[in-house]
Amino acid sequence: MKKLILAAAAANLLMGACVSAGEQDFTRASMGNYELDKAHASLVWKVSHMGLSDYTARFTEFDASLDFNPDDPAASSVTATINPMSVETDHPTKAKDWNNELATDAKWFNATEFPQIIFKSTGITPTGEFTGAMTGELTFLGVTRPVTLEVTFNGTGNAPWYGTRDLVGFSATGQLKRSDFGMTTMSAIVGDDVDIIIEAEFVETE
Repeated sequence: MKKLILAAAAANLLMGACVSAGEQDFTRASMGNYELDKAHASLVWKVSHMGLSDYTARFTEFDASLDFNPDDPAASSVTATINPMSVETDHPTKAKDWNNELATDAKWFNATEFPQIIFKSTGITPTGEFTGAMTGELTFLGVTRPVTLEVTFNGTGNAPWYGTRDLVGFSATGQLKRSDFGMTTMSAIVGDDVDIIIEAEFVETE
């Protein structure tokens, strides 16, 4: 038993030694295509409720691809898709029913008619050494409108379970008006401005 414990401890130490912590250095990352590491990504949105608090929810099913250019980060591009059926509100008494109503009701996400929310970046303007404003087109409820995300490059790293493939991480925030996409439901109670908070790690495509 003692030998097994020692062996496990040694394996953990070796694994830890192989992990490269994130470092804000574009040049450490390889150029090319990256896919979303869904285990380390989140998509949260907030909207004012009666001006008293921000109602907070998230989508649990989404995907994204990144064409990353470490030599010229502003030349990078992102495409993302979101499944509106995956909305999660954590309602304390009727989460399943409320989530389904939000997802499928024509007054809300209307996922039966519009099964995907799509974002395609159109450009990146650097705002600092590791920050930029990413413009893009968001298609929601059949309407396409420009949106801007404030993006921070968090760093590049490596993990043994991905072999030699690089990891890159980003945080992003943005705001849109739901009325721009035709959603005006309960406008006297629910705010028009929707805040978006994104955390994402991407892994180099094999």
